Amino acid sequence: MHRVPVLFLQSQTYFGADSMIQGLMARHLDRERYDVHIAVNTGPARQGIAAYQALQDIPDVSLVPVNFGPTIHSESRSAVAKNLARGTGAMLSLPRLAIYAKQHRIKIVHGTEKPRDSLVGTNLARLIGARSVLHLHVKCHDELNFRQRFGMRQADLVLGVSRWVAQTAIDAGFPAAKVDYVLNSLDSTTWNPDTDGSAVRREFGIAPDQPVALIAARIFHWKGHRELIRAMAQVKVAFPGARLLVVGEDDPRANRGVLLTADLKALANDLGLNDTVIFAGYRSDIRELLAASDVYAMPTFEEPFGVAFLEAMAMRKPVVALRSGGVPELVEDGRAGLLSEVGDEEALATNLIRLFGDGALRRQMGEFGRERVVGYFTPQRMCEDLDKVYSRLIGRRPAATLSASAATA
Repeated sequence: MHRVPVLFLQSQTYFGADSMIQGLMARHLDRERYDVHIAVNTGPARQGIAAYQALQDIPDVSLVPVNFGPTIHSESRSAVAKNLARGTGAMLSLPRLAIYAKQHRIKIVHGTEKPRDSLVGTNLARLIGARSVLHLHVKCHDELNFRQRFGMRQADLVLGVSRWVAQTAIDAGFPAAKVDYVLNSLDSTTWNPDTDGSAVRREFGIAPDQPVALIAARIFHWKGHRELIRAMAQVKVAFPGARLLVVGEDDPRANRGVLLTADLKALANDLGLNDTVIFAGYRSDIRELLAASDVYAMPTFEEPFGVAFLEAMAMRKPVVALRSGGVPELVEDGRAGLLSEVGDEEALATNLIRLFGDGALRRQMGEFGRERVVGYFTPQRMCEDLDKVYSRLIGRRPAATLSASAATA
């Protein structure tokens, strides 16, 4: 059997969760079946680009340096036109990529829903006669711009990171026959559950016996920081020494330019939680922070997937979250953590209180979560599911229903 050449697109310069998933796919796809290429944005300077640096060490991959130009995520049509006139912009990378793709007989072009991936990926596939995959890492909603929606309409396959995400695309009017999903994964070997978190507790003045919940996420409305802080007011009654570590920075893009941290601090102050809620800002030591915590709590709603939950589970931490979005597809309620309904802050607080007060339950759920990540949410399983999707896309296997790619989840 001839190997199928696949070209991944990494048009953004930063290395986010979607980049990490794409990197795991590129690293773990079966090399007996696939010849893997990555077109990665180097920017005009061709140095210091996070995504390029993170992907260049993947073995047996052909890395294609491309200047995809500056981001166009928030630009208008007129701004895009001006970039093209000045000789910049993603579409100007098409001729070079088309030559490369034809030389290497690329059969599948795989990009995310990012505007440049959407624009370049679908057009490139059409130019060279390949099949295009648009990997949807977000809910399909009205705020996707015209480039993203164009890419979804033109793509041969819209691939969700969860069944829930895939269903939002179908609900938005995209044909079910061209929508599928593959659940994300995590390299659990980089998450040691025996990591020592005592230094973090000392840094924040938290005693070994004080219960600690952690939320580590970009700070914007959908992650549920407000709801979690309000729930902590009830938790404090049962556990006066309880602490909530809030790790992360404001995301102005997600908040329409509004910074929320100041409002969250004001809310904590109004609720008398100044000593209870600790705002730690951006941190890179997530493993140590998880090790220092008893519970990972993130009441995010309409979360597409939530790799942070896999990280917490890999560190043997029980999860407190909402029965919303793709979360129930990875966090089994009552086994890996406790889920409550959107808007039910009393239940959210009750779940935190229950876990803070039951060490045996925390250990039981932590062990189950770790086993679930190690046994199922692996890059190997993800790539086996992706292989099934690719095979159907290029005609190696018959078409299947939406649930086929993750039927064993």
